[in-house]
Amino acid sequence: MSIKKLSKIRKNDPHFDREVAKYEQPLPSREYVLQVVEGQGKPVSFEDLCALLDIHQLEFEMFQRRLGAMEREAQLMRNRKGSYIVPELASLIAGRIEGHADGYGFLIPDDGSDDLFLDAKQMSKVLHRDRALARVIGLDRKGRREGAIVEVLERANSMVVGRVLIEHGITVVVPENRRINQDILVPPDKKTKVKAGQVVMVEIIEQPNRHSQPIGRIVEVLGNYADPGMEIEIALRKHDLPFEFSSKVMEETKALPEKVKKSEWAGRKDIRDLPLVTIDGETARDFDDAVFAEKKGRGWRLVVAIADVSHYVRPGMALDRDAMDRGNSVYFPRRVIPMLPEKLSNGLCSLNPDIERLAMVCDMDINNSGEIKDYTFYPAVFISRARLTYNQVWSWLSAEAQPETDNHRALQPQLQALYALFHVLLKARHKRGAIDFETIETMMLFNDQGKIDNIVPVYRNDAHRLIEECMLAANVCASAFLQEHKQTCLYRVHEGPTPEKLEGLRDFLKEFGLGLPGGESPTAKDYGVLLEKIKPRPDAQLLQTVMLRSLRQAMYSPDNVGHFGLSYEHYTHFTSPIRRYPDLLVHRSIKAVLDGTHYLPGKWDEIGLHCSMTERRADEATRDVNNWLKCYYMRDRIGEEFAGTIAAVVPFGVFVALDSVYVEGLVHVSELGEDYFQYDNTKHQMLGERSGQRYRLGDRMQVKLVRADLETGRIDFVLAKSPASPRMPAPKLGSTLFAKSAPKPASKTAPKTASKPPAKPAQRAKTTAAVKKPAAAKKHR
Repeated sequence: MSIKKLSKIRKNDPHFDREVAKYEQPLPSREYVLQVVEGQGKPVSFEDLCALLDIHQLEFEMFQRRLGAMEREAQLMRNRKGSYIVPELASLIAGRIEGHADGYGFLIPDDGSDDLFLDAKQMSKVLHRDRALARVIGLDRKGRREGAIVEVLERANSMVVGRVLIEHGITVVVPENRRINQDILVPPDKKTKVKAGQVVMVEIIEQPNRHSQPIGRIVEVLGNYADPGMEIEIALRKHDLPFEFSSKVMEETKALPEKVKKSEWAGRKDIRDLPLVTIDGETARDFDDAVFAEKKGRGWRLVVAIADVSHYVRPGMALDRDAMDRGNSVYFPRRVIPMLPEKLSNGLCSLNPDIERLAMVCDMDINNSGEIKDYTFYPAVFISRARLTYNQVWSWLSAEAQPETDNHRALQPQLQALYALFHVLLKARHKRGAIDFETIETMMLFNDQGKIDNIVPVYRNDAHRLIEECMLAANVCASAFLQEHKQTCLYRVHEGPTPEKLEGLRDFLKEFGLGLPGGESPTAKDYGVLLEKIKPRPDAQLLQTVMLRSLRQAMYSPDNVGHFGLSYEHYTHFTSPIRRYPDLLVHRSIKAVLDGTHYLPGKWDEIGLHCSMTERRADEATRDVNNWLKCYYMRDRIGEEFAGTIAAVVPFGVFVALDSVYVEGLVHVSELGEDYFQYDNTKHQMLGERSGQRYRLGDRMQVKLVRADLETGRIDFVLAKSPASPRMPAPKLGSTLFAKSAPKPASKTAPKTASKPPAKPAQRAKTTAAVKKPAAAKKHR
């Protein structure tokens, strides 16, 4: 139907112009549909709604699809007679289900209001991550809103990974995701032979309801629970991580050249004469950044060349779709799930030495105060002069060793220039007030069977910090360039503490006679001032931890709110397009500006949320794997005693991080002593009512290992017979108490401020020491 023939009713749509611009055959907008349904003040049948909106018969199918989409997003719902109503008018709340391992759950409302508690009876109708409509039925004994599920809007689980359990001839699959708290019944099947304890993928063929549990069909047998690498296979499926490239992606990858062609140099600056080098970890295979620095007058020239992934991965390609789905590379111990196929990530886009590579370059002029006075972006072709490692470079800079080859000796002047520039940038960082929490990472060493042999600390040196400062400078220039030219992009944003967290931090600091300056809006510099003040104190570790946990998590967003932790007004990710999708989008945005065009990949806010989700998903998956490996490692040490530090206090006990093995486990509140212990969230402590015995974050403990359960991932301790005093000397800064989660996927520039807040109590049974990746352990700002 032509637009000219549309009736006055249709043209009264307040968003008519928007719909006309988007569709050749515009339908009534969602807002108009809601307006009309609400105006009736009663349920409206499909036929009546078509009449009210002057929908013609040829449009019925398209209109039904629009209404169906509105139902899925809980903008509309149908009653038992099939008539449409607005959920808010029926006092119904739409949201996503969040299950709990103990059987109950919550509905997380779409409108951001308080969660609805769902008891086990209500949870029997749904599974974790389903979408549903619920009605408030009252308050539970804790004063929380309690809900009853009215209708399931969307089922989120079609395939589930779990372990086979056979009892009395009945086969069920116990989901690995403990938030899916219903076992899946598997009817007898002669074709599929499984044994108890095996790990399988099961397809749910009948979703749960109030009368029956979910029913499924086993579609894949992964193997036995303790098989090498099984922990990774489980994590991939449990967290819905894409780990196989589509056939279309493989076709596109196969069609790519093996090396850079001369014809691809067109429009690029030839900087092959610059002695750029890559500096990464010993085990890295994908090199996405190369650096060069030289003295220039009273200041410096810094060149950061980043692999030009956007030249090969273009919008509309299957490669691009798969890269966006993955969002980032995921680094497990001894295995990487790359964002791009190996031919790109370790080949064409990897800045391997002595071979031409295409790059996007940020060429900067920096004055002697560390301020970036000018910069330019341009596409280039260059050759990396050497593949260097952090330890190798630091050994030369610290004069612990001398270069052994002519090539390495020739690079020393430029490395010395980089090091001198690093000190200038470091002073500027301190002046700017960026927060710099002192932490340490750990590395798992494996035996021939693929299990942990040992866990050792890994210390960062100035070569790591040198590269980090170079990447930060390039990232800031990228965000400034795009902001100046009004090209929307994904900023890496990090907001300051919430008023609630700020109040909690200040209340805690008062206990120690300390205060955080800055009033209601403290800056990163205020945090830095306090960090410097507490450094000499014996309780510095405790105070630093509480300060770190008061900060929010960094994320991706088109709305530039600045980066609190780094003390930047604008910041984005430009330096790791091989392993982070947001960086690839930034490259395309910069190229669009250089070409005088505008880049629009879709809805920027939705893409930002997706990339933030994939980052968290990768963190959760690697945490699961590390936790399982540590449980397996500790099984042979049951009965041993260890010294440790309280790393977290939760309502059901305290988590203790061990000094020597970098593993964390729970001392349940029932094991703390014969007393009633009161949990104090503000003071981060457990306090005995009768004895006055206090267990506080940062206190020292002597514990005995009594349980390491592979199935639940829990490591449990009890107090040793001769418990150490909570005031026993703490380990040096950088102990396991402050060992963070594994270095975030894919970056040399990861802010310590982006650390996650403490997990919810139900999730705290997971260990948090970091893991060295098989590829470069890149920082992620």
